[in-house]
Amino acid sequence: MRLFLEDGSVYGGDSFGASKSMQGEVVFNTGMTGYVEALTDPSYAGQILVCTYPLQGNYGVPSSETFESERIQVAGLVVSEYSEYYSHHDAKKSLGAWLRESGVPAISGVDTRSITKKLREHGVMLGELAQKKSRRLHDPNSDNLVAAVSPAEKRVYGSGKKKIIAIDCGMKENIVRSLARPDVTLTRVPWDYDFTKESYDALFISNGPGNPVMCKKTIEHIGHAMAYKKPILGICLGNQLLALAAGAKTYKLKYGHRGQNQPAILLHGSGAIKAGRCFITSQNHGFAVDVKTLPKEWEAWFTNANDGSNEGIRHKHMNWRSVQFHPEAAPGPTDTRWIFDDFFKSI
Repeated sequence: MRLFLEDGSVYGGDSFGASKSMQGEVVFNTGMTGYVEALTDPSYAGQILVCTYPLQGNYGVPSSETFESERIQVAGLVVSEYSEYYSHHDAKKSLGAWLRESGVPAISGVDTRSITKKLREHGVMLGELAQKKSRRLHDPNSDNLVAAVSPAEKRVYGSGKKKIIAIDCGMKENIVRSLARPDVTLTRVPWDYDFTKESYDALFISNGPGNPVMCKKTIEHIGHAMAYKKPILGICLGNQLLALAAGAKTYKLKYGHRGQNQPAILLHGSGAIKAGRCFITSQNHGFAVDVKTLPKEWEAWFTNANDGSNEGIRHKHMNWRSVQFHPEAAPGPTDTRWIFDDFFKSI
C-alpha cells in the first residue's frame, strides 16, 4: 500500500491496517505517546494522520473505556515503525488488529520525517492511502464534518444543582469526565440543537473537526445565548465558534497544531495565575481565530509561543472565554485544570 499526496509524491509502505483505500487531509502529530487518544479524537475526522514519533503500537490498545469516542475517527494512519508485539498490563489487542477491525488503513516503514518536512514547507495536503491513486482527491473541509461526528440525540449526566449545556461538536470523552462533577447536571446536545429554550446556568462549546464556518446553526445559537449573559467556556473548535459568534473571523493555519507540546502564553492573568506564564498544552486543530477581527469588547487570552497564533479569547466584562488547546488532555499534567475550576466558580 502507498500514500499518494496531491503534489504527486508517493510513499510506499507495509500495510498493517485494513486493506482498503481511503482519502483525507494529510496532517502530522508530534506526540511521543497517546496514539489511542489521537485515533479516537473526533477532531481528526477526515484526516490521514502521520506520527512524527517513529515507534507506534508498542503498548497495544486498552479497553474502550479509555477512548475519546466510541470508535477510531481518523481516515488513515502512517507511521515509521509499527510494533505488532505490544507490552502493557491494560492492553487488550494490538494496534494493527484494532485498525483492521475498525476498517481503517495504515502503513509502516515510511519516512515520516520526510513527509512532515514537506507538510511544514508546503502546508497540509490532500492524500490517499491506496494501491492505486484515484483521479480526484476529495477535500474533507468542504464537508460539514461536525454533523458527521456529533450525536443525534441529547444525553444527560448527573443530577446536580448546577446545570450546564455542552454543545457536542465532536466532544472528547475526557471533557465529559472533566465537566461531570457531583454538583452538576450536564446536558450534552447535538451541534445544531436549539438549547436557548432550555433552563441552564452555563454553556460549554466542545472541540470538533473541520472548518468552523460550516457550523452556522451552532454559531447562531451561541450568539442568541449571549443575550442571557450566562458563563460560556469553549475548547478548541469551541474557541473558533465563540469568536465567530462574537463577530470575528477565522482562518486556516499552514499545517496546524497537533501534539502534546504546544507552548501557550497567558496574556491576561486569572487570580493566582499570573500573566506571562507559559503552559505546555495538548492541541489538535487546523484553523485559528484572527484576533485582529475581534470586537473591541473582546481580547486575546493566550497566544502560541511558536507562531504567535491565537490560543484563546475572552470577553472583557462577561464570563465568556475559550481556549484553543485541551486542558482536559493533561499534558502538564494538571497545569491548565484551573480553566475548568474558574468556569465552575463563575456559575
